[in-house]
Amino acid sequence: MELFGQYIMAIVQTGGLFAPLLFIMVHLIRPMFFLPVVFICVSGGILFGVFAGTVYSIIGITLSSILFYIFIQWMPKLSKRLLRMKQRLIGKHSELTVTQITLLRLIPFIHFHLLSLCLLEISSNFKDYMKSSLITNIPLALIYTSVGGWLSNLSPMHILLSLSALLLLIYALRRKEIVIKWEDFFQTTTQH
Repeated sequence: MELFGQYIMAIVQTGGLFAPLLFIMVHLIRPMFFLPVVFICVSGGILFGVFAGTVYSIIGITLSSILFYIFIQWMPKLSKRLLRMKQRLIGKHSELTVTQITLLRLIPFIHFHLLSLCLLEISSNFKDYMKSSLITNIPLALIYTSVGGWLSNLSPMHILLSLSALLLLIYALRRKEIVIKWEDFFQTTTQH
């Protein structure tokens, strides 16, 4: 995977005027090659600088979110599978807030499109989904593009402390209500 990622970045570097378009395309094909969003954003900062890299990453990630929205509408089996995974990881009746999703997107090992599914659940329509998606994508692109070199030089202890602080912040910002459906609370048994 790392070799493939380096190969793609070499193509983007030699792309000349088409390099930004190639970089945005890499964001779109990223899920097919299991490349982490963080890797692409850090590479954008290295290749284009902080400002341009952030702009290109925001465009690429947002287009990727649009494609996810389209594919999830066309593929109900994939949608059900992702929903089951989300329910196992987060809980059946819990919904994340946009702020929590924004913070979770900053953690590299949490699946990007699983968080997009959480956004889809709390959005009322496509426009609301895109607004929430853009809000959650901007910090991701900005932080990993601008601080990419710094993150690669952190010691494992600093990484552990940063992730612990981030998880505590996510817990503190959680939604404070729990919804339990009537059927789940009073489990009815069928009489034979």
